[in-house]
Amino acid sequence: MARIHVCSWQVAYRGLLADDYLDGLRAEDRASRYTFDRVGPDWPATTVALEEGEVCGFATTGPARGGTRTVGEVYAIYVDPTVWGRGVGRVLMANARARLSDLGFTEALLWVLIGNDRAERFYRADGWLPDGQRREEDVWGLRVTEICYRRHSLLSP
Repeated sequence: MARIHVCSWQVAYRGLLADDYLDGLRAEDRASRYTFDRVGPDWPATTVALEEGEVCGFATTGPARGGTRTVGEVYAIYVDPTVWGRGVGRVLMANARARLSDLGFTEALLWVLIGNDRAERFYRADGWLPDGQRREEDVWGLRVTEICYRRHSLLSP
């Protein structure tokens, strides 16, 4: 999963973040930050996609940070760039929305790096819309500006 996370960043954020920063990302550094030993409705959960027995994508969901009990969040969704366009992301997103709905959330949000046009197209195609919020966030030691996308109906197409 760490390899996919890093590889996705290196491809998707090329031109948005400094090349030397992206080139310096290492899966080994990212892997140590994952915690999969916590379970329950108040903790993030990660779903993985497999292709021929290999992880090719993942989505992490949970309660919205700073939100109310009715709002869930897609914290991350990353797919190996070598399988982009094959529907892996659509399946992961559908499963992420279903999980949030099963936990009782009636709407969800996610944050997108400004300028990540490919991601914005993907989210819009899945029914997500920008809600006008922006934030500056420290992500992997880098200060970035993100916009919030929201989906009010989790199970509709």
